[in-house]
Amino acid sequence: MSAMLIMLAFLIAAIFLAIQSGWGKKMNLEQWAVGGRGFGTVFVFLLLAGEFFTTFTFLGGSGMIYQVGSPAYYVLAYLTLAYVFSYYLLPPIWRYAKEHRIVSISDFFRSKYESSLLGMLVAVVGMVGSVPIVVLQLKGLGIIVSETSYGMISPTLAMWIGTIVVTVYVMISGIHGAARTAIIKDITIVMIVVFLGIYLPYHYYDGFKPMFEAIQATKPGHLTLPDKGQSLSWVISTVLLTVVGFYMQPGLFAAALSAKSVKVFRRNTIVMPLYTLMLVFVFLVGYTAILQVPGLKGAEGDLALLRLSIQTFDPWFIGVIGGVGLLTALVPTSVFLLTIGTLFAKNIYQPLAKSSSEAHIAKVAKVTVPVVALISLYFVINGGNALYALLLMSFSLITQLFPALLCSLLPNNNPVNKYGAAWGILCGVATVAYLTISKTTIGTLFPDLPQAVKDLNTGFIALFVNLLITFVVSVLTRNSVAKKETISSPNY
Repeated sequence: MSAMLIMLAFLIAAIFLAIQSGWGKKMNLEQWAVGGRGFGTVFVFLLLAGEFFTTFTFLGGSGMIYQVGSPAYYVLAYLTLAYVFSYYLLPPIWRYAKEHRIVSISDFFRSKYESSLLGMLVAVVGMVGSVPIVVLQLKGLGIIVSETSYGMISPTLAMWIGTIVVTVYVMISGIHGAARTAIIKDITIVMIVVFLGIYLPYHYYDGFKPMFEAIQATKPGHLTLPDKGQSLSWVISTVLLTVVGFYMQPGLFAAALSAKSVKVFRRNTIVMPLYTLMLVFVFLVGYTAILQVPGLKGAEGDLALLRLSIQTFDPWFIGVIGGVGLLTALVPTSVFLLTIGTLFAKNIYQPLAKSSSEAHIAKVAKVTVPVVALISLYFVINGGNALYALLLMSFSLITQLFPALLCSLLPNNNPVNKYGAAWGILCGVATVAYLTISKTTIGTLFPDLPQAVKDLNTGFIALFVNLLITFVVSVLTRNSVAKKETISSPNY
């Protein structure tokens, strides 16, 4: 009972902060979606950190170490490089977005390429790529609350409560609520994760060295990268792909637009790579659980942190862990829900309905939130078993937006036009879908290649197809348009 009461206190605090953050503010679309572009270094840091320290990181980080070991370190590498990359990528995006009052990644493409249809395509890709992440957070929320309540609350009931709560405060306070709630989440998660990562290895093994020696003696392959599969070449290629696609996630893109100046990004670039070191402590919990909580198979590996904590600590402390875990679901879920609502209202509904009223578009965006939340909840309850595959597919889909976006930021003429951008994204997305559904890899396509090449992330195939189609179509359509203009011009 004490664990449930503590988790309830976390939930009430989150609701209060979220609703209080919206008091006295005129919630037009820009204020609701990107905070009126008035967030300073701390709030932008909390939002971006909130998108990275999710239930997948909280449970999946220790779970991946428990299941596969060293390949999990790719997460540390890609997050660090993504934040360094943001030093160069985000300032020009922010400046252009502020000048043109852009509130979403779809708006950015629509404005840069002067094409409403391209904006709609990007919105659809963004929505399709974001829904699985919402599904993942809700499923993680159910696992955390059910486990830390010692089974008194079922995962389904926990997901229903979480969905209702996050829907209400997203509709009321928008991104302001996510930023305020992230204050509690990030302070508490740092304390909890650091404590668990240090205490558990010493409690069970009397130190880090004895723990790794015990793992090496029992599971020697767990501390090294495998020769095939998730090998070194897989790690490097996956890091590169996830780095370029990181800020293509609509939620992160929108969070970045909430900054009040480009200095915010540069300050965050200094701190965010250091913040990713929190994952090391999550990994240490996973290592501890390998021998102390044996027998977790497949997706059950994600329970490693919770099961180890439950057998170690008193119920009141499990309630604290559950409360922090609950917040790791609520913050990113709220950002993704409001982002999906904004994408639909601004870039799908508005062009089709030809409505120019910003107040009306803001209402449509808010109404979209509960609809998407219920759809996501349906998928969790009725088909959330393949979430890891869905998450990888989601990230691969979002990455297909990167080539056209990067080209649009070039200081000279953009070599890509709207036709090339659209066809490149479409073909890249189609390739991702085919490779994922058919479970095709570079190794199955080219079995005679060296093992290091066969282990490369198949996302490179989709990105190569994307780039090829993008530039070929851009050149062909540009030449075609130029010929038409020449023919139609009078010859004097």
